[in-house]
Amino acid sequence: MLSFILRRLWLAALVCLTVLVVSFMLTRLSGDLAASIAGPNATAADIAIITKNYGLDRPLVVQFLDWAGHAAEGDLGRSYLFHAPVSELIRDRLPVTLTLGLTGLTIALLIALPLGILAAVWEGSVIDRGIMLVALLGQAMPGFWLGLILIVVFGLNLQWLPISGVETWQGYIMPGFVLAFSAIPAVMRLTRSGMIEALSADYIRAARAKGLSWSTIVLKHALRNAAMPVVSIAAVQLGFMLGGSVVTESVFALPGVGYLAWESITKNDFPVVQAVVLFLAIIYIALTLLADMMNALLDPRLRA
Repeated sequence: MLSFILRRLWLAALVCLTVLVVSFMLTRLSGDLAASIAGPNATAADIAIITKNYGLDRPLVVQFLDWAGHAAEGDLGRSYLFHAPVSELIRDRLPVTLTLGLTGLTIALLIALPLGILAAVWEGSVIDRGIMLVALLGQAMPGFWLGLILIVVFGLNLQWLPISGVETWQGYIMPGFVLAFSAIPAVMRLTRSGMIEALSADYIRAARAKGLSWSTIVLKHALRNAAMPVVSIAAVQLGFMLGGSVVTESVFALPGVGYLAWESITKNDFPVVQAVVLFLAIIYIALTLLADMMNALLDPRLRA
């Protein structure tokens, strides 16, 4: 188990380094950063001063090593737009994004797991085909479009839920459902395929021969063995939700890390953009690593 963990940690470190390089290079390839910081009315002299003050005239390798060294110490730079340390901006907005992601994952699991089990139990029936149609709609429907529809129906027409802000817990329902709707198809299909495979196994036939109830067979025996891949996909989907919160938080005007990234992109605040990309990538890598470890605990064969 220790060697398995060390291999995964080494792989995670390489991925983090790759993200570090890519996030840095993308901001440098987006255009003249000094001109973006100075604004449209800046003169050549203003741009030259900003280039010198922020060290943008140094070689890219030197700039990268300087930024990576400070990032390793927890110093992610200072925002040009908000005039505050980037680490503080992320810290203040992170609770909203985490709450939104966990809300979306909870809604996705509460919907996808029962539907996946029903589709497997009634394989090939009208129920199965109807559930797969729901999965197809979830994959095809853009999140921003679904968010706007929910705002119009439940926020403006029915006035059941707030259309923006998180002053109350109701503010997380609509954006959480938008994030969940994109994750439901993957979790549902994986649950269905795992349950179909489990229900055709010999130990299920033995359980039925012993006279166990069908609900006990499905929920206690089959679901337990079909749940292992769902653990992995749930962790991956949570990472997707945190990364995909940029669009959802922008639609619902939620003060999270995703909305911070959107504001920074529109204002060319590249220290914040770099930090948010790196931060969300590290969270995604950590969740994937955690899922690998949980699967290794559930299935000792994976440790080899």
